[in-house]
Amino acid sequence: MNQDPFKIKSSLKTESGTYDYWSLEKLQQSGKNIKKLPFSIRILLENALRNFDDFSITKEHLNTLLNWKPEPSDEDIPYKPARVLMQDFTGVPAVVDIASLRSEAKRKGKDPGMINPLIPVDLVIDHSVQVDYFGTNYSYQRNVEVEYERNAERYQFLKWAQKSFDNFSVVPPGMGICHQVNLEYLAQGVILRDGKVFPDTLVGTDSHTPMVNGIGVVGWGVGGIEAEAALLGQPIFFIMPEVVGLKLTGKLPAGTTATDMVLTITELLRKHGVVGKFVEVYGPGLDNLSVPDRATISNMSPEFGCTVTYFPIDDRTLDYMGKTNRSKDQIKLVEDYCKANMLWRKDEELIQYSSVVELDLGTVEATVSGPKRPQDKILVRNFKPKFEELLQAVHGREYIPIDKREEVARFVEEGGGQTEDQSHEKAPAETEIKTKIKNGLKSVSVKLHNEKFELYDGSIVIAAITSCTNTSNPSVMLGAGLVARKARQLGLDVKPWVKTSLAPGSKVVTDYLEKSELLEDLEALKFHTVGYGCTSCIGNSGPLPRHIAQAVEDNDLVVASVLSGNRNFEARVHPQVKMNYLMSPMLVVVYAIAGRVDVDLYNEPLGYDPNLEPVYMEDIWPTNEEIAEVARKVLTPDDYQKNYGEIFEGNDIWRELQSGEGEIYPWDESSTYIKEAPFFKGISVDVPDAKDIVNARVLLKLGDSITTDHISPAGSFRPDTPAGKYLVGRGVERPDFNSYGSRRGNDEVMVRGTFANVRIKNQLSTQEGGFTKYIPDDEEMSVFDASQKYQLSGTPLIVLAGKEYGSGSSRDWAAKGTNLLGIKAVVAESYERIHRSNLVGMGVLPLQFQKGESAEILGLTGFEEFSILGIENGLKAGQIFDAKAVTKDGKEIDFKVKSRLDSEVEIAYYKHGGILNYVLRDFLKD
Repeated sequence: MNQDPFKIKSSLKTESGTYDYWSLEKLQQSGKNIKKLPFSIRILLENALRNFDDFSITKEHLNTLLNWKPEPSDEDIPYKPARVLMQDFTGVPAVVDIASLRSEAKRKGKDPGMINPLIPVDLVIDHSVQVDYFGTNYSYQRNVEVEYERNAERYQFLKWAQKSFDNFSVVPPGMGICHQVNLEYLAQGVILRDGKVFPDTLVGTDSHTPMVNGIGVVGWGVGGIEAEAALLGQPIFFIMPEVVGLKLTGKLPAGTTATDMVLTITELLRKHGVVGKFVEVYGPGLDNLSVPDRATISNMSPEFGCTVTYFPIDDRTLDYMGKTNRSKDQIKLVEDYCKANMLWRKDEELIQYSSVVELDLGTVEATVSGPKRPQDKILVRNFKPKFEELLQAVHGREYIPIDKREEVARFVEEGGGQTEDQSHEKAPAETEIKTKIKNGLKSVSVKLHNEKFELYDGSIVIAAITSCTNTSNPSVMLGAGLVARKARQLGLDVKPWVKTSLAPGSKVVTDYLEKSELLEDLEALKFHTVGYGCTSCIGNSGPLPRHIAQAVEDNDLVVASVLSGNRNFEARVHPQVKMNYLMSPMLVVVYAIAGRVDVDLYNEPLGYDPNLEPVYMEDIWPTNEEIAEVARKVLTPDDYQKNYGEIFEGNDIWRELQSGEGEIYPWDESSTYIKEAPFFKGISVDVPDAKDIVNARVLLKLGDSITTDHISPAGSFRPDTPAGKYLVGRGVERPDFNSYGSRRGNDEVMVRGTFANVRIKNQLSTQEGGFTKYIPDDEEMSVFDASQKYQLSGTPLIVLAGKEYGSGSSRDWAAKGTNLLGIKAVVAESYERIHRSNLVGMGVLPLQFQKGESAEILGLTGFEEFSILGIENGLKAGQIFDAKAVTKDGKEIDFKVKSRLDSEVEIAYYKHGGILNYVLRDFLKD
């Protein structure tokens, strides 16, 4: 380790001492053109140079990085991050895996205590809080109490891990969202370790890890599988990325927000095509963006489809570090190192990019995105007609203007449309009303106690100020508070059918909202703090109030949510909410007041003051100067010092939580939360031979844009699902089900939840949801039940899919569950990066149709028998295999598929049956 083939190891003299570093400047002086390399590639190069051992990281890898070119490459490169970030949904199964590795090592006669993280791991418990209580000053405390009741066993397990593992720390519940904690506290820009100084780099078990790119730190989201390999000392290998330059010019117009900007960029980069690529931001527009603005952009890298969205370190970075209470010594070290090692933002015009996308920030307008993809941008001025269009096109309902709804409702109430249809004898207006009743927008009258109101298609039932994307940005959070203040002063309130919530990403947000007295205004509009963690973005919205839920369910209403988040996939925010829109925290407050999405904010009033004067959005929208003035008064480093000085302590419940001791976790067979992983039990020391896939059946045939939410849901589930039946069979009551995400430490629950999303559309089934057809008997059943029958008969399974398979969050259970269902291969038109890697990491073969081909073009129905031939003849990266589908009547369809094992290391992982099997066998042999 730490060989130096180019003789560039140098000494950096700083005010705090002299440290070793690997000098890119020396490479430049030796004739290597480092100045043309994007900054993100320079950091990967430094990483490989410093970790070079001529075994896992070779001279060929170094030359690949040194000779980076803008064109696409099929060469793989290594990456050894300096640290790992985890959240509890993905962290619990990762810790279960490591504990399971220890158990198997002990059974094999090895010392289990030798299995530890080799680099620092920070796990932030932030994904388990659920919005059960809202709109009151006791909401936060009640939600915390319920969170501990539901998750005590998981938290005890994590406390055991913190005591048992080296290099492993846990941030207790209620302290913040992992990405915001990373940005504000954990990220250092430059790391000093063992007398060496080098760039801060990481991987995180959450797809929004790139948020930290905004502070100049290279890091991205991986599945728990890759993260486990990294923390166990394995390099992460991936194909040399193209780097797209995002050139920003100008500045945001008055009245627009960082959220409007990032939703604009999401659509722009999705259209350009950045899947699997790096994006690096440059241009004069950077000088007009704060680090929180930059982090807002970087946070949504997975929504763009790229791996990172990197902002080089500059004076703005140092200024932010000072404001967030990094030490003066640390800030000076960052400056000295980056300037000495060609990592300081300058000479941008010399850098070569694979392609360039330009955006004049001055063209950004108020924007929302939805109703089910973050890239589906809608300008606020076009939102109302777009809703009308979607209601008709997607849900088959004609839009009824608000001024006509009373007429329709009155007609129904008086019995119109209830008699026999004699429309030819009716007046034209009456005929039109009857048609609208039959085909039009639905409404229902709701009464609770003395309150009565009408719910319509388009009514907003959830308004959530949530997510690391925006709650880390003081400008939009203070802006939301000012909107609430102005609305309150004019006598406006949110509508009674709207479930409101405020879930900041750190307690610092609460401090500055309290100091500015804006928290009082938000709470007056029922935006009370419900917790510090991920809520609506990941499906932890909690239940709708009973009367609202019943009205929506009984009348099949197409209701909406508005949230300041990053994810709005189908059934993700809430299973009863079919339209979900991303927007700034400020617009969340505005729409909560309006109570519906079909409102023209520029021309229609939000409501009326006590004197019946109309109040418009412009009346309550703060100026940039107002926001900046409040920010100057309330933002101080002291808030960061206070909150992060006690971040590992937790509350009284955490401190009193009991946990076990010892190197081996005491697995409880009766547990429905924590269960030893089945992947390593009885593992052979020798590597099994790779085999062809012969006479396989299709378990699911899917379309485009299948997300990891479709594959491995994170939200709630019902008692009549396979996972629900499993828990009921073990005495778990429905209120104690918790969520799929919280059950990720139990493979029995998770395998039953794989492909169980209520909105997934399997083309083999006549039903929406987690159903398929067991082909031999022509019988429809759950995906899990069918997989069990196939596995009993020894039938291998495959999945057929379209474009962008596996987009969305970095869920390792989307791959683990695929493995446990007996699926040997996925054949798709294209993949999103993380899920493809996770499939390899679980020993599932990712295959790709030839360019221009698909299941539809080849005439594949999914009811054929499939064979993939050539696997057992020796594997190569990007290999082309022969595939054959045989129909029921014996007709053969021959075609080719490309292996998406993209490197020799991935081939090794696949042969071993997964990356952790590879690591364990290496340990057992050593």
